[in-house]
This record gives sequence, C-alpha cells and structure tokens, in this order.
Amino acid sequence: MLIALVAFAAALGGVAAGRLLFPPKTPESYIHGLLHNDLNLDPRQLATIDRIEADFRPKHEALHMEMRRDNALIGKAFVEERSYGPRVEAAIDRSHAAMGKMQKATFEQLFAVRRVLRPDQAERFDRAVVQALGTLP
Repeated sequence: MLIALVAFAAALGGVAAGRLLFPPKTPESYIHGLLHNDLNLDPRQLATIDRIEADFRPKHEALHMEMRRDNALIGKAFVEERSYGPRVEAAIDRSHAAMGKMQKATFEQLFAVRRVLRPDQAERFDRAVVQALGTLP
C-alpha cells in the first residue's frame, strides 16, 4: 500500500512538473507569442498593441467573472432541479450568452490589433487566428 501511495504521489508530481515546465499552448498564448515574438513589430506597433491589450483586460476579466457566476448558477439549478428542467436550461442559456459576449469582445480586440499591423504581418496574423480556431492544420 505504501509503495502504491508513493508511486501515485510521484506520478502527480511528474504531471505537475510537466505542466509547469511545458504549459499547454492555448490559442491566446499562441497568438500572443506570434505578436510579441515573430512579427517583428516596431516600437510604435508594440506600444499600440500593449494599449489595446490593457484596454481589453478589464472587460475580459469581467466576462470571465460573469461566466464563473453563470457556471455556479448551472450547478445550483442542477442540484435544486435534479433533472434537465427549465431552470437548468435557463442557466445554460445564460452561460452561452456570456460566452458569446466573450467571443465578440475577443474578436473586437483581434481586429483592433490587426489594424496596427502591416499587410505582411496581418497575413501571418490572420493565418494564426484561423489556425487557433482549429480550421487549419
């Protein structure tokens, strides 16, 4: 039993270390990395994009909070209704509305950033966005 417990703890430690050393790449981190590392932005572009990102951050955080609250409402409805009823459905619909607002806000930010780029940079940016959406290999 002790050996199994030690092996389990070692496995958990290995997974945690792997995630710290090699975090999974999200679409956001992929596009952010492209912008800040691969597109050779000039100082004016960097400053403008940094401002766009800073302006978006409060809206992004507020929408994340809204989605967390909506998830809590789904959980509450699940526990109280104990079936797929009108309260669960309404809570899910509310959550989907918040996700839609987040997606719209994200694309507003993406298009604001795109306007800062030169045509050659915008072409690479567009490919990265489409790839991050999972529509290109």
